[in-house]
Amino acid sequence: MADGKAVEAMPTQPADWPDTAWLKRILTARVYDVAIESPLQPATKLSARLGVPVYFKREDLQPVHSFKLRGAYQRIAGLSAEERARGVLAVSAGNHAQGVALAAQRLGIDAVIVMPKTTPPIKIDAVRAYGATIELHGDSYDDAAQHGRARAAADGRVMVHPYDDAEVIAGQATVGLELLRQLPPGPARVFVPVGGGGLCAGVAVLLSALRPEIEVIAVEPVDAACLAAALAAGQPVDLPQVGLFVDGCAVKRIGALNFALLKPRLTAPVLTAGVDAVCAAIRDVFEATRSIVEPSGALALAGLKAWVEQHGADPAIPHVAILSGANLNFDRLRHVAERAEIGEATEALYGVSIPEARGSFLAFARALGRRAVTEFNYRYAGEAGQPAQIFVGIRLRQGERERRDILQSLRAQGYDVDDLSDNELAGLHIRHLVGGRAPSLRERSFRFVFPERPGALEDFLIKIGDAYNITLFHYRNHGAAYGRVFAALDVAVEQDADLDARLAALGFEYAEESGNPAVRRFLG
Repeated sequence: MADGKAVEAMPTQPADWPDTAWLKRILTARVYDVAIESPLQPATKLSARLGVPVYFKREDLQPVHSFKLRGAYQRIAGLSAEERARGVLAVSAGNHAQGVALAAQRLGIDAVIVMPKTTPPIKIDAVRAYGATIELHGDSYDDAAQHGRARAAADGRVMVHPYDDAEVIAGQATVGLELLRQLPPGPARVFVPVGGGGLCAGVAVLLSALRPEIEVIAVEPVDAACLAAALAAGQPVDLPQVGLFVDGCAVKRIGALNFALLKPRLTAPVLTAGVDAVCAAIRDVFEATRSIVEPSGALALAGLKAWVEQHGADPAIPHVAILSGANLNFDRLRHVAERAEIGEATEALYGVSIPEARGSFLAFARALGRRAVTEFNYRYAGEAGQPAQIFVGIRLRQGERERRDILQSLRAQGYDVDDLSDNELAGLHIRHLVGGRAPSLRERSFRFVFPERPGALEDFLIKIGDAYNITLFHYRNHGAAYGRVFAALDVAVEQDADLDARLAALGFEYAEESGNPAVRRFLG
């Protein structure tokens, strides 16, 4: 219902609605009660660099700095008087929470937002400013979601799903409706970030019906590619785990309705982008607009750049990246700046062995040539006959080609060298740990994701127990709801099975890195 008037009932489930039914929903959407028609902004310098016309669809300029307001308002505005009286509830730690809170405030509806206890204060404060009641529960989204469903059932509140809902999809589809007016006639490519799939499904439904010459290309984080997994399996499937950097798209399972809508409408393979590529895209947006988008907000641009690299430039076709949001914690900018250099192929990282002898440094510097060194880490090994291990960063002027040339040049001059530029562990932890080795120990090394909450370290230590000596521990956090930890333990062979069981019971995301070349070179 909308404004107390019944909406024409559909004879089938939303996944089976004809295009006309979807178009009616989209064309009559009420999103502009609160949302703006976001501009389509040309990125002139980036266009010249890539050789294609690049445009940004500026959803980061919405009142809550995200497209999520569109779907939330459309869903809530359509509630009956009886449903409005019961109030609404949403589970979210991010943009959906702000969209629901603002929509409820504008419509005079009581709203409860359930968020994990690990949610950064900046996001809690933003939701509270719109008058919603906030409940903090659990350490993860899944914990919060379970509590939210129970609370909604007990109170009779209407759950507002962030993406797997027909009205939410219709609201998000108005982004595509605006593109119809903003793009010139003819073919175009629109790159859309995908988490649960609500935005991509809505845009694809609208454009495939009215402008089929416009290609919709889905972009996912490489470590949260739930749509790609569903397409490969023929149905939505659960990812065993997801990366958290692109937190707005960190979804384990694509929405069922969204998958049903996207499967027949996507004509291009799903693109994926890693952390470095996303960070480079954030920098690209900043240089073009002087605005800072969040990782999910830059994901589409990272996909656009990957498409051009893979398929070549086509200067006759507009390429549009939807900048989906800009709710970025300030503390994360350190990480973004650090990784953007590698993502844009303007910095390379190498691990190099040099003789532990006088003059070796000078010889190595000469081997590098007149290149700008961005980082140089070394500590005396103190072991007779053992080479020194150098961690070095080099500023690149010619991107990937120069990176390969440096590697080949050093090897040709007799140096034992590893290219660590794409090594996640090296970039995040090892570069800060160069200078200590423990050759007498049998170490196993692990990378963990810790929930950023009081007691997480204590829980870790209790569950590991006192059977293992922790020989290395390195923690980093960049304002996210989680901390990154690299740790090593002294483990006897006969203890391997017990340790594996303890780690499995931790409940923390982890991966063993004992065989990582950066670990072997600098810490082994």
